[in-house]
This record gives sequence, C-alpha cells and structure tokens, in this order.
Amino acid sequence: MACFLVPAAEAVLTTVAAKVIKSKEKEETVSVSMPDGTVAEAIRTPFSTKLGWLNKLLWGGSALLAFEHVWHGEVVPFFPFLTAVKNGETTEMLAEMSSAGVMMAVIVTAAWAGMLAVSALIEKRSLRAAAPGREEA
Repeated sequence: MACFLVPAAEAVLTTVAAKVIKSKEKEETVSVSMPDGTVAEAIRTPFSTKLGWLNKLLWGGSALLAFEHVWHGEVVPFFPFLTAVKNGETTEMLAEMSSAGVMMAVIVTAAWAGMLAVSALIEKRSLRAAAPGREEA
C-alpha cells in the first residue's frame, strides 16, 4: 500500500545528512612508502560518499516499490494518491508501513553496513599491501 514511503523518508534524511557532512568534510590522504623507496598518496573514501551509497540504495528501492504499487493500482495520480486512504483502510496501511516498510529500510541499511565493512577491509588490505611492515596511519 504505502510501504515504500518509509525507505523514501530515510532516503530524504540521509540525503540531507550527506550534503551537510560533505560540506564539513576534509579530504583525508594517507602517505604510503613503497618498497622501492617512492612515496605514494592514497585518498580514503569519504563518509559522505559512503552515505551516498545508502542514498542510492534507498532511492532506487523506493522508486521500484512505488512503481510496483502504481502498477497494482494502490497508488493513483489523483488525490488522495493512496487508494487505502480513499477506501478507509488507513489503519491497515499504517500497519503495513510500520512492519514491511520499516523492515525494508532496516534490511537495506544493514546491507549498506555490510558494504562499509567490506570497503574498510579493502582499504586496509590495500594499505598493508602497499606498505609491508607499516601499520595503517
């Protein structure tokens, strides 16, 4: 009915947060000494970029779910837009939003947390490989 509104609301919040964080964020570089004696600089992936990944997951999922609801006639292009509201099924709609919608948002956020863990692991491995015997700065 309207479960896509919960991930869409989270997407709005994370979009605003990403813009605020990006405006205050400084680029973080790490100097890495190579075995041949040269020094290279590596740029860490900023958190605002990582938050952008979550935004893309949430916006994409919300758009796909909205399309699915339009396809099945649960969302219409005229007021009140949601057929559940028009038919007096508002309680059912809110129950679906609080169960299915919240669960979808939680699962997408958990998948993003997994992406962050893999990203951190890849960054640490690449730093260790570039500078054997030197720990991450």
